[in-house]
Amino acid sequence: MFEQYIDIERIEDIVTLFGNFDENIKKLEKQYRVSITYHGGQVKISGVEENVTEAYKAVNCLLVMINKGEIITEQNIDCVIDMIADGTEDKIRSITDADCICVTSKGKPVKPKTLGQKRYIDAIANNTITIGVGPAGTGKTYLAVAHAVSAFRAKQVNRIILTRPAVEAGEKLGFLPGDLQQKVDPYLRPLYDALFDMLGAENFQKCQERGDIEVAPLAYMRGRTLDDSFIILDEAQNTTSEQMKMFLTRLGFNSKAVVTGDDTQIDLPDGKRSGLKEAVNVLKNIDDIAIIQLTGKDVVRHKLVQEIIKAYEKNGNKNESKTKYN
Repeated sequence: MFEQYIDIERIEDIVTLFGNFDENIKKLEKQYRVSITYHGGQVKISGVEENVTEAYKAVNCLLVMINKGEIITEQNIDCVIDMIADGTEDKIRSITDADCICVTSKGKPVKPKTLGQKRYIDAIANNTITIGVGPAGTGKTYLAVAHAVSAFRAKQVNRIILTRPAVEAGEKLGFLPGDLQQKVDPYLRPLYDALFDMLGAENFQKCQERGDIEVAPLAYMRGRTLDDSFIILDEAQNTTSEQMKMFLTRLGFNSKAVVTGDDTQIDLPDGKRSGLKEAVNVLKNIDDIAIIQLTGKDVVRHKLVQEIIKAYEKNGNKNESKTKYN
């Protein structure tokens, strides 16, 4: 039986580390098949040496988060477990030390929760155009909106423009009730939700009435030049090549653009090439344009979302192999 010890002086840190009914420690014990106990100011980890070493790293990573004032959640623990599996646990401080991007209307600070998200927000801060590609739940849209609101509050830009292609995902737009705005609103709802969270419904409405914030279908962007703006194109996998080029060439002076999309969820008609996929290939070597690939490890929704994405990726890889060798 191999044992390792960690000295912890503050009882508050122990309470946070172990969690309600020891749920955090139980998760680590199950993951690494070890026993973790606390007595006399020390956490003792016992079990097979290799497993104890991994659990020891996990506990230390969580303590770094606790010392930075983080509340330990299941997502935090999953992130730490993934980092240890990848051998990147030494970068935990790059996440905990990350600056707050924005504070929501309810006073909640918005910060990256994974290494991929940290790379993404750094790219947005340091480049004029950032393309974020990744599965659902990786925070692509939410973090981009947080950056936009932060820039708007700091008066770095005069307005925020958020847009999406109104492409049907199995439903037909024409069958929806109401006028044109009512028909396209369901497509724009995720953008409204993020803005409501950041600004509050009342402030959002005032900004929209003044023209400081615009949420519109992509078709409304044609023919415009967007100066002093923070522009976000969401669900970009559903743009055509022509639409993507049209959007990117709207960029004016003192503006910043973020393009987000999931290239595994393309709803374009058969035979239509995704503008997002083409843009990633065409623009990858241009200065001041960053392309960030997020993965299932960056998912910050329910744990099952991560598992679902992994299962589909695995199945997709199998199908590619069959196609390749058949």
